[in-house]
Amino acid sequence: MKTFAAISILSSTLWASPMAAAQCEGVDFEDTPFTVCTTDPATEDIRLFLKDDAGQNLGSFGNLQAQVESTGKALIFAMNAGMYHPDRSPVGLYIQDGDTVSKIVTREGPGNFGLLPNGVLCLASGSAQIIESQSFDADPPNCTYASQSGPMLVIDGTLHPKFLADSTSKFRRNGVGVTADGKLLAVISDRPINFHHFARLFRDVLKTPNALFFDGKVSRLYAPQINRNDLGFPVGPMLGVVE
Repeated sequence: MKTFAAISILSSTLWASPMAAAQCEGVDFEDTPFTVCTTDPATEDIRLFLKDDAGQNLGSFGNLQAQVESTGKALIFAMNAGMYHPDRSPVGLYIQDGDTVSKIVTREGPGNFGLLPNGVLCLASGSAQIIESQSFDADPPNCTYASQSGPMLVIDGTLHPKFLADSTSKFRRNGVGVTADGKLLAVISDRPINFHHFARLFRDVLKTPNALFFDGKVSRLYAPQINRNDLGFPVGPMLGVVE
């Protein structure tokens, strides 16, 4: 096991296919296990998913896998990718295949989503960005896929100003970060943590200048090559890598 101070890499490349560099690995940070899935937008097919071809919410990894496989492709990994209303429609901005399904929300509000600053994951041809929502709204980039969520975990290298190191609000959490060289990291905690701990993982260990919280409590990961398929309540938007 390779150890760097408080960080241990539990497993390096746990899986990788010849055609895709996407890989998941276990990372232990301050006695807490995380799973980090790394993918490269420049070479891999990264998408957001919400509804099936009949217009019904997919809601589960099983439904998503079936839809992807019906096109002759494989689902490499997937993760829930943003907050949603009781009918599983997205909270805030959601873009799929270039079509805006729901509009951006920039006002402060209740819950984690409204804990400003929040942000948007924007996937375009060959690139991924995480952009603070008000900046996104002021100068919207062209996104093939986009999902708004919140709060931001890391903003230009700085932790969200409202995070407390001693917060007792702990849940299994998931989110995404983008490295300086453009890699997209999808991360889930395998034990309950607070926001401050999660954000420091992105800033101090994974070195992502910007990172975005997706959700807590319902956080789930699908990674068949490591025999992982988290079960739970139906979800809204999902992030997936297709091969």
